[in-house]
Amino acid sequence: MVSAVLSLAMIKHRLSTCNKLRTQQNIAKKQKSPTKYEDDITLSKEVPSQQCFFHTFSDAAEIKDFRKRLLTWYNKCKRDLPWRKMKWPTLQELAKASLEEVNELWSGLGYYSRGKRLQEGARKVVSQMAGHMPRTAEELQKLLPGVGKYTAGAVASIAFGQVTGVVDGNVIRVLCRARAIGADPTSSAVADRLWALANSLVDPTHPGDFNQAMMELGATVCTPKTPLCTECPVKQHCRAYHRVEKDLVLSGERLLGKAASKYSHLPDVEECATTTGSCSFCLPTSEPWDPSLGVANFPRKVTKKKPRIEHTATCVLQRRSIGGEPEYLIVQRPSSGLLAGLWEFPSLLLEPGQEKQLKSALAGHLQTWVGSDVAVRRLQHVGEVLHVFSHIRKTYVIYFLNLNKEEENCDKEVELPASRWVTKTEFQSSAISTAMKKILKAYEAWSSKTSSDKVVKRKRDTLHASHSKPEEASVCKRQLSLDSFLATNPKN
Repeated sequence: MVSAVLSLAMIKHRLSTCNKLRTQQNIAKKQKSPTKYEDDITLSKEVPSQQCFFHTFSDAAEIKDFRKRLLTWYNKCKRDLPWRKMKWPTLQELAKASLEEVNELWSGLGYYSRGKRLQEGARKVVSQMAGHMPRTAEELQKLLPGVGKYTAGAVASIAFGQVTGVVDGNVIRVLCRARAIGADPTSSAVADRLWALANSLVDPTHPGDFNQAMMELGATVCTPKTPLCTECPVKQHCRAYHRVEKDLVLSGERLLGKAASKYSHLPDVEECATTTGSCSFCLPTSEPWDPSLGVANFPRKVTKKKPRIEHTATCVLQRRSIGGEPEYLIVQRPSSGLLAGLWEFPSLLLEPGQEKQLKSALAGHLQTWVGSDVAVRRLQHVGEVLHVFSHIRKTYVIYFLNLNKEEENCDKEVELPASRWVTKTEFQSSAISTAMKKILKAYEAWSSKTSSDKVVKRKRDTLHASHSKPEEASVCKRQLSLDSFLATNPKN
């Protein structure tokens, strides 16, 4: 009962607030001079006039307030991100580092080619540009390998203060919700519009902080599934949030038994002026607004290409060091392709139909490092681990093999140039992928369970033996007593 009363009170308050807001907006529209109106329109370049006030930021005062609110929030709430504490503070130091060191630091982050390209870029700047980094987004894109539009904008604004926007996944989500852009964000027209919005919003005094704030907002507040709208510093400028508020007000009117207000039938500032369904930036008619999703109606969900399915046989190959500590063999992947240059347990990508001969195929593959025939029966099945890459759904089928000292290659420190034996600590600090960390964790869980099962079986066998011995002793004693009786009474 109390909660119902509170809900009605909140709805009444929202109705009152909404009506006041509409009155203020109408007064502001009447007071706006023709000259100011024309100045605002010029801020929205290449945008049809009927879409200016809905899918873009066309009001200078609104843009100024957006910047102020966002930067104030960012300066107070920004995260202490690890990359802000650099291991290589200069280009020269990064250029001197080995790719192995870069991969080790990048381990677990995914998209490993980015770490490689980062170092390649540093080496090019040092060796071919006398250590002078390109200072604009245009030059960065043109002169450095692997630098795209987003990276160029981020570096130019954060490092050199160029007034240019950035658009990544987080910024796309913030902009699409703020301006109710429901069209496919991957289409060239929408992508161009998003970049134009980012460039019109970026703060000219603090462009680097502003761009980081936009990304931070998308990562921590304006999240994909569970956005924290009430904590958003710019919710006042969010079309999607206002749509949710409007739905709540209308629901409140129905709950209170009120007749539909006169505003319910009139398009307000929170509705696109294009009512024919032909707006290229609105939600498509085939996917209309869903009240249950709220602001998560934006951005439009893009149908992703199904990842290809792969199976890989992997072996945790173990030996004991001189001190008795377990060591694992890891091998280096090729310098190009998936997970280029990273280290992994000996693995074999299975061809279609090869799953049935999985153990024998893996045993043959392991001869490269073991140096002798590996009996299939020695391979112990550990389990399976699923790891999803951006375009591959890979299942690792895990086996375990323990090498004995007398086997040919087990005492060599390095069997091949691209392989080495490592302890668990060394493994975890090596340049390995997240998938390999999952595999080691799965192996350790299996090994622990196997050891526990052996202990339980040993105790059960011991207990069984202890119970059976007294019974056998009792039978022997009874038999001995009968024999003694017969022996002591020969006359009977």
